[in-house]
Amino acid sequence: MTNIDPTEDSIGPVDYIFIAPTSLDAIFDTDIDGLLDAPEKPRKITGSDRLERSFMEIVEFRRQHGRIPDSQTREIAERKLGARLDGILANEEKIKALKHLDAEFNLLEPPTAPESIDELLSNDDLDLLDDASGILDVSDLPVRRKQFESDDVARRRPAKNFEQFEPLFKQKHQELREGDSKLMPYPGMGHIVPGAFFVLNGVMLFVAEVGETEYKKSTVRENKRERLHVVFENGTESSMYRQSLAIRLSDEDGQIVVATAVPEILGDDEATGYIYVLRSKTTDPQLTSLPNLHKIGFTRTTVEKRIQNAEKSPTYLMAPVEVVGSYQTFNMKTSALEHLLHRVFADVRLDLAQVGADGRNYDPTEWFLVPRPIIDQAIDLIVSGDITNFVYDAAAQRIRRKD
Repeated sequence: MTNIDPTEDSIGPVDYIFIAPTSLDAIFDTDIDGLLDAPEKPRKITGSDRLERSFMEIVEFRRQHGRIPDSQTREIAERKLGARLDGILANEEKIKALKHLDAEFNLLEPPTAPESIDELLSNDDLDLLDDASGILDVSDLPVRRKQFESDDVARRRPAKNFEQFEPLFKQKHQELREGDSKLMPYPGMGHIVPGAFFVLNGVMLFVAEVGETEYKKSTVRENKRERLHVVFENGTESSMYRQSLAIRLSDEDGQIVVATAVPEILGDDEATGYIYVLRSKTTDPQLTSLPNLHKIGFTRTTVEKRIQNAEKSPTYLMAPVEVVGSYQTFNMKTSALEHLLHRVFADVRLDLAQVGADGRNYDPTEWFLVPRPIIDQAIDLIVSGDITNFVYDAAAQRIRRKD
């Protein structure tokens, strides 16, 4: 499962889910209803195929535009190619695997660093480094001290319900040991999103939630900021601001935990739908008293269209809903993934009848009393193919290995 930064048209961070056929053998064996059956393809796309095709898209861009794609541009398609090239150049194994395709433009050759200041200045055709006026000399400027929050500083405290998060940390450490995940330098505040893992001063932390945007007026401008729910692997939690965590990760050489091999979305990949997780905004006392009430559903269209007029539908408990998770699926039957998740959490399904506008009784079967991080963990286990070795322990509110 790969976290993708939201676009302007999206409702929040969307994860892309790719299912490797070889990792789902055990799940297929237990699928007596045949919901996971999928039409056979004439040829499986290998990891090497994906890598080569993704690189050839970069080559084609260079051929058409006469330059390499820019990873900082606002043009989404070009930015995607530029980020992909940056990722390839940072990986020696990928460079070696693609070398035979790089004869035309030598895109995989690292730029030669200048050997001296004189050489650097000799290539400054626009005189950008010429500072005859001394305007770039900052030696006489006062040192700016770091500013930290004072009255509303977020102190760490013992984490409530830490047992819900502890399995996530153990799983992430296992991925690091086995090479499925790796540590990378902190890439910027845009990556501080729900579900992200970071390492700060040797301690792993999990961003469980990003709160609503707050606006604080200053004498110069109106600043916006968001409170986080951050859980640390040592059993503490904090409600620090998103900007504060960004500063600490930047100043203290923080790291982000990322998947070692992020699958590329290529032309041959078929987008098949979305799995979504919803939280109800109902004011019904018998529902507001239920902790961790979430709806797990799927749609072949967009999640936004699917939840339109939720307050008029018994399926959504006759109330508005909030999207807390959205995962786009590729190359699979999305309804089968939804059904598998429903089977995992069958013991905590909401048992409640709703009366619709037509006066008929409805049984909303897609609502479950399960913490959001546990849903993410179940999806990860399904993607890895390990879900058949685990069960959900409703009493302890955690996924545990079968006895």
